[in-house]
Amino acid sequence: MVDPRARVWQLSVGEQQRVEILKALYREARILILDEPTAVLTPQEATALFRTLRTMAAEGRTVIFISHKLHEVKAVADRVTVLRGGRSIGTVSAADATPRELAALMVGREVELARRVERGAPAGTAVALEVEDLTVSGDRGEQAVKSVSLAVRTGEIVGVAGVAGNGQRELAEAITGMRPPVHGRILVGGRKLRDGDPRAAIAARIAHVPEDRLGTAVAPSLDIAENAVLKSYRGPRMSHGPLLRWRAIRMHAVDLIERYRVHAPGPHARARDLSGGNLQKLVLGREFSAQPQVLIAASPTRGLDVGAIESVHAYLRQAAADGVAVLLISEDLDEILALADRVVVIYEGELTGHFSPETATVEEIGLAMAGGERL
Repeated sequence: MVDPRARVWQLSVGEQQRVEILKALYREARILILDEPTAVLTPQEATALFRTLRTMAAEGRTVIFISHKLHEVKAVADRVTVLRGGRSIGTVSAADATPRELAALMVGREVELARRVERGAPAGTAVALEVEDLTVSGDRGEQAVKSVSLAVRTGEIVGVAGVAGNGQRELAEAITGMRPPVHGRILVGGRKLRDGDPRAAIAARIAHVPEDRLGTAVAPSLDIAENAVLKSYRGPRMSHGPLLRWRAIRMHAVDLIERYRVHAPGPHARARDLSGGNLQKLVLGREFSAQPQVLIAASPTRGLDVGAIESVHAYLRQAAADGVAVLLISEDLDEILALADRVVVIYEGELTGHFSPETATVEEIGLAMAGGERL
């Protein structure tokens, strides 16, 4: 659901996408182009959308369905055209191609599709992040987060599943100091975090990968070097008093580009000119370079291709292996089930379910995301 009285800027990225879907369906367009439409839907809602699309196609309408979720492509499409590097690689029958074959065409090599990877070592016992009875207001004055309590241990990935607009953005912004809570406490390493203070969150070594990578995570008009030190330019390595050490900043950016395989002409390239996958690798590299103890990752693979998703998942697993407490907020259940050690569901600002990823099904979690199961 989307509040019809809300301003578009007050909506999360996922809610804005849902508005676009509603607009397209309402107009009964003859040609319908959907770009990653299911990122904001529960599995049950996605199935209903697929039925609608098949009905529209049967009525003679043309539907172009753009997605990196290969099982959805196979479920809804008659033919699949694979793009790589801006070029058409080929068109195949959806019924005849396997997801692995499609992924290989997309990336140009064999890739590991999202699946659970057993941990080499279990998560630690020390609690790195505690959220106690947290209540947070949204941009429209409503209670977006309602008395939420959760904890993340060192080396643990906790997945927060939910349909866009159920308080995920406000929860992430409160933990990272971007939004002051109305009530409750946030503790990092047992120490209370100062409310509504991003610098305090940075000093507490909380890393943040926002859902809106271009609008929030980076300054689009600044170059890679400048974006690489947005959080660290005050430190002695990057500045001397009021003067920036530009040579050190550029060297840091070059190292980040090489280490995280950011495909760019160099540190002088503007952030807005990077692809989504390379921009996300830049953001991850910047956040990891601060050696965080807590990482808040919101929809870290939305809109990325299979190859970029594989890289981002590898970085998140490595962060957990290095002892970082990871709070993964995502609407992609396949992603959460592949990465998380524990799964909680958020619905209308409240936690409505706790699941084990080894035993939970997509349908069970999807039901809780839609408000069908309470704690």
